[in-house]
Amino acid sequence: MALCCLVTVSKAAWRKWLPGAQRSIVPARAEGLWASLWRSSSSRGFAGRPPGITQTPTFGFLFDIDGVLVRGRHAIPAAREAFQKLTDSNGQLRVPVVFVTNAGNCFRHAKAQELSSALGLEVSPEQIILSHSPLRLFRQFHEKCVLVSGQGPIEENARNLGFQNVITIEALRKAYPLLDMVDQSRRPKELPPPTTDFPTIEGVILFGEPVRWETNLQLIIDVLLSNGNPGAELSAVPYPHIPVLACNMDLLWMAEAKMPRFGHGTFLLCLENIYRKVTGRELKYEALIGKPSIVTYHYAEYLIKQQAEKQGWESPIRRLYAVGEKALRAKQLPPLPQFQNLDVELSSTKESTNLETGGEQTEIFLLPS
Repeated sequence: MALCCLVTVSKAAWRKWLPGAQRSIVPARAEGLWASLWRSSSSRGFAGRPPGITQTPTFGFLFDIDGVLVRGRHAIPAAREAFQKLTDSNGQLRVPVVFVTNAGNCFRHAKAQELSSALGLEVSPEQIILSHSPLRLFRQFHEKCVLVSGQGPIEENARNLGFQNVITIEALRKAYPLLDMVDQSRRPKELPPPTTDFPTIEGVILFGEPVRWETNLQLIIDVLLSNGNPGAELSAVPYPHIPVLACNMDLLWMAEAKMPRFGHGTFLLCLENIYRKVTGRELKYEALIGKPSIVTYHYAEYLIKQQAEKQGWESPIRRLYAVGEKALRAKQLPPLPQFQNLDVELSSTKESTNLETGGEQTEIFLLPS
C-alpha cells in the first residue's frame, strides 16, 4: 500500500514562510519529518489522483501532536500545508486519522478544538487520544476505589473514563492532614481528630505530573506502604503493593522554552527511586499507558477502524503510519488479551469489536521525525 503523498518542504522555503519572531520556535527535526513524508510517498497517493476519483483507503495515520504538528501554541506551517493534501474539496479527510498526545490535563473536546484551529480542519474528540484515553479499557479497575494524581480536571476525566470511586490527593490530604508536612504553612495548627470512615484505596492512577510534587510523592508512598490505609500502622511493608497505573512516560518535553521541561516521566522516576530507597524493592506498574506504549497503539488502531467503518470505507485497514514516533519501531504488533472483544460504548449502544480483521494484524510503521 502506497503512502499518501504529502508535501515537500525545503529548509529555505520553511524559513521563508515563517515570520521572523516565530522561526526559533519551530524544531529543526520537523523540517526533515515533513520532507521525509514526501519522499516516502508514492505517485499512487491521493495528491496525484485526478479530481473526482475516489478510492477506499486501506491505511491510516497516527500523528504525534507536540513538536510534530504544533510546538506550544504555534502550528508548524508545513504540517498545516500537509493536511491540505490529506483533505478533499469539502475539507474532509480522505484517510482515517488519529492524533496522539501525552497531554492529559485537559478534555478531549478542548484538545480537538485547539487542533482544529491550528490545522485549519475539523478535528473531532473521537480522533484525539490523550495519555489516559486507553484507561477506559481497564474495566477491572472501574469499580475499585482509586487514588488519582495529576493536575487539571483529573477527577472528572477519571469518571468520564469509567472510574466510579475516585479519591484525589487533595481529598486524601484533608482526611489525613498530618501526612503532608513539607509546606509548614499547610500544617494543622491543632491535632485533628482521627479519621475513621475513609475508604480503603485499592489502586493508584497517575494521570500526569502534579503541581505539588512533594505532597503527591509523600501521600502516594504512604498509600503504597500502608496497603491503601494511610491512617493505619503496619508492622510490615506489603509486597506486592496495590496496583499502580501510570499515564505519560515522557521524561522531558518541549514547549516554547529553549530547553526541554520536566515531564511526568521525571515524576515517575522520583517515585520509583523513593520507593526503592525506602523498601529495597522495585515499584511495579500494572500498566504504563501513553506514547509509546503498545496499549496506546492498539487503542489507536481500534479508533482508526471505527472511523473507517463510520465513513463506510469497506476495505480493511492493513497499515498504520505513526508520524513522529521514535520509540515505536516498524513491526507487527502482538495481540493483547484486553483488546480482544472490546466492550466499548458507542453513542448509546455497546458493540463488541475484535481488532483483528480477517485474521490479520494491522501493521504499524514508523515515519521518524
